[in-house]
Amino acid sequence: MTQVKTLDFSGQSLYCGIDIHKKSWSVCLRNQERELRSFSQDPDPWILSRHLKTNYPNASIVIGYEAGFSGYWAQQAFKAEGLECKVIHPSDIPQPDKSRRYKTDKIDCRKLAVELSKGFLNYIHIPLQSTIESRSLVRTRQQLVKDQTRYKNRILAFLTFFGIQVPQGYKNSTHFSKCFVTWLEQLTMAPSSKTALLIKLNVLQSIRAQLLLTNKALRQLAGSELYAPMITLLMSIPGIGIHAAMILATELEDIRRFKSFDHLASYAGFKPDVYSSADKYVIKGITHHCNHEVREVLVEAAWMAIGKDPALTQAYNEYKKRMHYNKAILRIAKKLLSRVRYVLLNNTPYEIALVK
Repeated sequence: MTQVKTLDFSGQSLYCGIDIHKKSWSVCLRNQERELRSFSQDPDPWILSRHLKTNYPNASIVIGYEAGFSGYWAQQAFKAEGLECKVIHPSDIPQPDKSRRYKTDKIDCRKLAVELSKGFLNYIHIPLQSTIESRSLVRTRQQLVKDQTRYKNRILAFLTFFGIQVPQGYKNSTHFSKCFVTWLEQLTMAPSSKTALLIKLNVLQSIRAQLLLTNKALRQLAGSELYAPMITLLMSIPGIGIHAAMILATELEDIRRFKSFDHLASYAGFKPDVYSSADKYVIKGITHHCNHEVREVLVEAAWMAIGKDPALTQAYNEYKKRMHYNKAILRIAKKLLSRVRYVLLNNTPYEIALVK
């Protein structure tokens, strides 16, 4: 008589670290005490889900991988399969000196599994699918704006290289007007150089056309039922226009997920990196561990706000008396973030000189 034993891992916790790459995944599986196995597989969450459910039925499994190029689709796939999956910011994973000097995919996934089992990792917020989709449109516009600026600079550098002086009327303008583009097209140059210039102009015009379509789609999204109330509140704040409001709406998503203003300010990057040891205390400058989109748009909005909001104008002038103007505008941007939090939490439009 053959005795058949049914696998049952009820009450046991397993931790699965994944080092995600485009062509393959390195996977490490362990429990609280030891590593169980490590292997490589195709980049497919459903393959791993079937393997875990088949070989470790009823176990409590926590999966983790680093945030990066692959986005959140793998996390969503694991969640759909009933598995808990966490996404970790790479800089939140402890890095011993040895792992910096000797780095492999196997070591990386093993390190993730170990840290998951300790339970000390901070996990990043996973946006709603609707937010991810809206954010993709907003970030596409930001990429197009950067591409447009890049090609404008390339064209101006091209002119400088050949010693061509820009007419006085266009010299200080960053906007390539129709007249300026016509002037560029009519320049007398050698055939090869002229072709190179026209190619750059065609690329710029193509980017502008795509940017026009993106702006139209973005305005439609801002007026949708999902975003219209939030955008209206944000645009009541001086310095924040429709594009800045859409960036803030899609990046912050829900202002209530931030426990305090300090938490929100930390997320936006309005705090310095600090090194403190014994009696040594060094402020290294503004942190790079933040949401750069939020900080950049608030700094841009702050330059506009100091010309529209008397309270911010006065604060900026006071700051400038004791610090560089760039540091002063960061303080104003942080104040602007406080106003953003106020209007969203209280569902109340901003009123100049009433909110301090």
